[in-house]
Amino acid sequence: MNVYESLGVTPVINALGTFTRLGGSLMPSEVLQSMQEAAGRFVCMEQLQHAAGKVIADITGAEAAYVTSGAQAALVLSVAACITGLDAAKMDRLPETTGLRNQVIMARLHRNHYDHAVEAAGGRIVEVGSDGECRTDDFASKFNDFTAAILYLPGLEDRLPLTDLVSVARRHHVPVIVDAAGRCDEPRNLTRFVADGADLVCFSGGKYIRGPQASGFVCGRRGLISAIAWQHLDMDFTLGVWTAPPELLSADQLDFIPRQGIGRGYKAGKEEIIGLLTALRLYFERDHAAEKANGLRRLQSICDGLRGVVHVTAEILPANPVRGGFPLARIAIDREALGMSGYDFIRRLIQGRPSIHPGERELDRGAVIIHPFGLQDGDEQAIVRRVTEIVSSHSAA
Repeated sequence: MNVYESLGVTPVINALGTFTRLGGSLMPSEVLQSMQEAAGRFVCMEQLQHAAGKVIADITGAEAAYVTSGAQAALVLSVAACITGLDAAKMDRLPETTGLRNQVIMARLHRNHYDHAVEAAGGRIVEVGSDGECRTDDFASKFNDFTAAILYLPGLEDRLPLTDLVSVARRHHVPVIVDAAGRCDEPRNLTRFVADGADLVCFSGGKYIRGPQASGFVCGRRGLISAIAWQHLDMDFTLGVWTAPPELLSADQLDFIPRQGIGRGYKAGKEEIIGLLTALRLYFERDHAAEKANGLRRLQSICDGLRGVVHVTAEILPANPVRGGFPLARIAIDREALGMSGYDFIRRLIQGRPSIHPGERELDRGAVIIHPFGLQDGDEQAIVRRVTEIVSSHSAA
């Protein structure tokens, strides 16, 4: 019996991808070992954050970087930094921002389930454009004295190039935040958003990096990273004996020391910081092309195994940057012949043994989507077997 089963929790087959609700990803043994070693010592967190930030800044090409408890935390802290800058009085007010520069402009086609982070920091979202398109001129028309930042979501860059948006933002002295939480499917994404001029870029430390799921990081301009640090670290200290690195936390830049900022609840532990750094090192040692090729083989095995199963169609969906750069598989049932909806189908997959969790975006068309990143050895056969069982039982009925 494993640790989950001892609690009455059943491990599942992750055919969904890098979603937090299934645990994100699995960490390599080296990451676990580094976290265990980190757990055995005390350390000054401000010094650890500064040292980790230098490593990540070197990797990403940014001026500075900072480890957070996840990409959502990185996004909240980034918005907070753009609202306050290095103004301690503003830091102490958040999330109450009446009268402050608190507007964050977003293209409507970039709106998503995670942009609530803007409001969590005290920001107010201002939409521009339509569901189908947005122009840089649409942003320029919305700039005013209350504009704090632009929030950009990669993936639809053919419709709104980041470089064009950065150019407009620069002319109006407005910082650009990129929410790149799940865009580490390609190593070049760790550097290209900074290279394209983004002021802050938020990443997940779990997902494709395979670090701790409760980790993330933000990289970008040094002044904004300093504002993040001031609002995140434990500020229960006596200034005269504090040993914070001045490059990250210079008390001379502030009128007074803010206390326990809005980011305090998003604290990153020493274990997560060290685990993330180890995972980043391993990330660049991995053969990403081979990883995707292996994922394609797993998907092909599933499609081959379902070929000939009555009332089932299985096909490969080629890699697409919007979907994360991995190929996917689509398994569709003949709803009329089986008398079963896509929702019935996925419930049977989830509630069966083993419990299989695929993607849900095509349930209305009677299909589930298989992402290969989380599949383990033997999962392909289990998926084929379970789909065959479900279809056979409904065919018989």
